[in-house]
Amino acid sequence: MCTCNSLLAFLIDIVIFTESIAYESRVFMADTFQERTTPEIDPYFDTTVPSNITGLAGETVQLACRVKNLGNRTISWVRHRDIHLLTVGTYTYTSDQRFEAMHKFHTEEWILRIRYPQRKDSGIYECQISTTPPIGHPVRLIIVEPVTEIAGGPDLFINKDSTINLTCYVRHAPEPPSTIIWSHNHQAINFDSPRGGISLVTEKGPVTSSRLLIQKAIERDSGLYTCSPNNTHPNSVRVHIVNEEHPAAMHHGRGDRMAATMLPVVLLLRMIF
Repeated sequence: MCTCNSLLAFLIDIVIFTESIAYESRVFMADTFQERTTPEIDPYFDTTVPSNITGLAGETVQLACRVKNLGNRTISWVRHRDIHLLTVGTYTYTSDQRFEAMHKFHTEEWILRIRYPQRKDSGIYECQISTTPPIGHPVRLIIVEPVTEIAGGPDLFINKDSTINLTCYVRHAPEPPSTIIWSHNHQAINFDSPRGGISLVTEKGPVTSSRLLIQKAIERDSGLYTCSPNNTHPNSVRVHIVNEEHPAAMHHGRGDRMAATMLPVVLLLRMIF
């Protein structure tokens, strides 16, 4: 009897052990199957990367996009203006050699570099992931050119014996101009001339200003004044020295353009009558 009970207990232990192994095997297979069937995470763009870029004409500019979970997919850059494929991966697909694809291995940044950009290069460029269908992230590029402005132009009417105050601004230059030359009727102004009363104040910065002051204006001071920075195009203003008093707005080259236009006619009528 004792032997039968021992044998029965042994058989029960074998059944329990076998069931335990079968259960663990089913759990393992289920976990393995779940891991294999879990869908991989889709790629997506890091939207913290700037999507509005301003560049200077002639200065190399870089457009960047950062992609997470790219996997075995590829990145392309497309120009919206003409739907032109520029790059695929690290290969450039345009004959315009100013464009170049850049990517460092094991990084998430994909860069489109443009050398010697021009204003016509402004527009939207799309960074695309080769999913089905493709997903894209637009980057807006604005190329600006240095510009020279003279306040109050193109014509200024200044009272005789008052001060001529001409202010020239240089904007969007890669760096402040090292020199700004003022000329009068195409001749460089001599600040040490016997006439005297001529001074220049220049302040350099993101917007550089150059202020030309000529005291006690006389008729010979009329004419074309040109501001010529060394790193961008010049600009000019024509100064008219008048004997008659007229509104202060006209004196400073601002205000009613119609009044400024009619002034010579009024002066001529006074001389006739």
